[in-house]
Amino acid sequence: MKNILNRLINQEVLSKLEAKEVLVNISRGSYNTSQIGSFLTVYMMRNITIEELAGFREALLELCIPIDLSNYNTIDLCGTGGDGKDTFNISTLASFVTAGAGIKVAKHGNYGVSSISGSSNVMEILGVQFSNDNAYLEKCMDQAGICILHAPLFHPAMKNVGPIRKELGVKTFFNMLGPMVNPSFPKNQLVGVYNLELARKYAYLYQNTEVNFTILHSLDGYDEVSLTCPTKTITNQMEGMLKPEDFGVSILTQSEIKGGNTIEESAKLFTDIISGKGTEAQNNVVCANAAMAIATVTKCTPLEGFQIATESLLSGKALLALKKLKELSK
Repeated sequence: MKNILNRLINQEVLSKLEAKEVLVNISRGSYNTSQIGSFLTVYMMRNITIEELAGFREALLELCIPIDLSNYNTIDLCGTGGDGKDTFNISTLASFVTAGAGIKVAKHGNYGVSSISGSSNVMEILGVQFSNDNAYLEKCMDQAGICILHAPLFHPAMKNVGPIRKELGVKTFFNMLGPMVNPSFPKNQLVGVYNLELARKYAYLYQNTEVNFTILHSLDGYDEVSLTCPTKTITNQMEGMLKPEDFGVSILTQSEIKGGNTIEESAKLFTDIISGKGTEAQNNVVCANAAMAIATVTKCTPLEGFQIATESLLSGKALLALKKLKELSK
């Protein structure tokens, strides 16, 4: 690691193979916490290369505990986090709205690191059980239309990194990797990223896979459709720009999609919104993101997706998916 750190400090970059080897060695406990912390810090101070990102991704996918959900045409709705916006749990709510609309969702998530409350924090407080048992996850998929893949259960190799990330408390390249290392290898992916450069890198990497993808970045910095400004989109076929009017709604202010200050507040917000008690702004931003997941899988327009998502939320179908998941957790 000393040699790797010296090279990185001198502005050198790693090859794909070298990047992969570092992550494998981290998983084996070959480095001490100071070395791992320093390694993560380098990538907060300079941009990651596509080769490095590809190497890190390959290592995590090879080291993960895989789950076979190949019988389902699944999608994962996952953002990188690290946008510093402290919104409520939009992508997790959108996941349940998407499931309520009849599309199978394999939601990869984790506890919050650079945010107050990650998807796993909210799921845990609401009583959803985390498991890496294939039979249980298939049952969730069959009966609720969604299963929760809590990252630490599938990436035991990264147990040496979790506490260090938590202590650092800022985004690291693991934020970039999160959406790309779903252990069920979903056929479809809706991924939000925190800057345009990362959107391009994601597009490059995904184009070398068989994944049907949509990448999102709101131009004011959100890693999702925020409805506070236009959103850049990149898919397998095209690039585009989405505006709030494409969903048939008005532009929002950032304060309207703010999250809670604690995990408990975040869970209450989540419960209110999925129960149909959200504000119009909250409902719209959730349904806009669910719309893009629905459009990714079905190839409908964003407006058509938005109408399907709104029906799922307001009719209680999204809430039913959550209730079913909680029942299966008992």
